[in-house]
Amino acid sequence: MTPIPAAGPSNPPRHCKERSDAAIQGPQDLTLDADAPCIAAPQAARNDREPRGPRAPTAALTRRAALAAAGALAMPGILRAQSSAPIRIGEINSYTGQPAFTLPYRNGWQLALEQANAAGGVLGRKLEIISRDDAGRPQDAVRVANELLSDQHVDLLAGTFLSNVGLVVSDVALQNHRPFIGGEPLSDALVWERGNRYTFRLRPSTYMLAAMLVEDAAKLPAKRWVTVAPNYEYGQSAVKWFKQLLQAKRPDVEFVGEQWPALGRIDAGATVQALAQPRPDAIFNVTFGADLTNFVRQGNTRGLFERRSVVSMLTGEPEYLDPLGDETPEGWIVTGYPWDSLDTADHRTFAKAYREKFADAPKCGSVVGFALVNAIVAGLLHAGSTDPEAMVAGFRGAQFATPFGPAAFRPLDHQATLGAYVGRLGLKDGRGTMVDWRYVDGASALPSDAEVRTLRPAAD
Repeated sequence: MTPIPAAGPSNPPRHCKERSDAAIQGPQDLTLDADAPCIAAPQAARNDREPRGPRAPTAALTRRAALAAAGALAMPGILRAQSSAPIRIGEINSYTGQPAFTLPYRNGWQLALEQANAAGGVLGRKLEIISRDDAGRPQDAVRVANELLSDQHVDLLAGTFLSNVGLVVSDVALQNHRPFIGGEPLSDALVWERGNRYTFRLRPSTYMLAAMLVEDAAKLPAKRWVTVAPNYEYGQSAVKWFKQLLQAKRPDVEFVGEQWPALGRIDAGATVQALAQPRPDAIFNVTFGADLTNFVRQGNTRGLFERRSVVSMLTGEPEYLDPLGDETPEGWIVTGYPWDSLDTADHRTFAKAYREKFADAPKCGSVVGFALVNAIVAGLLHAGSTDPEAMVAGFRGAQFATPFGPAAFRPLDHQATLGAYVGRLGLKDGRGTMVDWRYVDGASALPSDAEVRTLRPAAD
């Protein structure tokens, strides 16, 4: 099945246009970390401090000394310039195509960038992020990724939202032997079937999210299931794994219908009618954004969710939950981000800094953007260098802090162990919220190493 890319709006918000191609760098008046390596100034010529001999130097010796002195004076300057140049990160995302998630995400990485540079940067150098908008189109992502590498000379690539976009940027990274740290693309192909040595992924994958949801779905009495998912890589992968994992736990379950609306173009009335036709006991939903809002509204109007269980991926994230308002369907089992009731030390510190800078509550995208920069900082510190192969070795096993707690990149498949929250939807003061939630560590939702080795290419 051919993935269908998202189409961005023809007239994106003005602030997106103005900032999407901007090079964003942290404060310039901050000193480097005291422990950072430095290059000593050239040593003064020693002849002025030593006794003069009775004989003048020959012409050959004079030329040789002059050349040596010139080299001694020039080389430290070159090294100093190299060591003080910013580490450049080429960031790509669907700012005009998926603004509900990517604009809070940009806020998150800007906050983390500011904090990293205020702390002295990395390896004695500031971080600089050069951001580009792919508009949700794979062909645009390939173009800007190559431009960032060839024209902007970035040290590594990062970001992306849609899975089909992440996969093509991963291919560019492989072709150019440069690391790519995927923030949001969730398809397992990114680190398994099409994984490569240069690609890493931050967020829990479709397999991981499906495994988390199946733990609760398997306890439902429902036997007849239908699915609805956007018709591109992310939706296809999510449905595949949910089916496989649920049927492994519940062999009595059958899937009696499926709908594949085009991303951003759902015919919600027709979709709801088609899902109701086989009289299912439960629904697995993967739609998000405006598609989710339309689906919920039509499902509520037509009674689709009455006396039926619904399990839904990502729906508890405020980007997608907030637009539902008082139409939020209570009782759905979801993955998400309970920002309004999460009270861990890591989250309190992050949320306070985020509110102070942006005068707004963080979204799930904010967490992803913030954690992405933290992960890059940790990988660079572990590598000790911006050499591409050193960075690959450094990111493998690198541990980093996130607002959800500590995480790490697995050396085996480059998947991070960042987890997710699983709970149910509720209503509070006329808006949707997550209730009865729990955090599921990403490491607990991954298959065995032996299984991963069968899925990931050996040439790694």
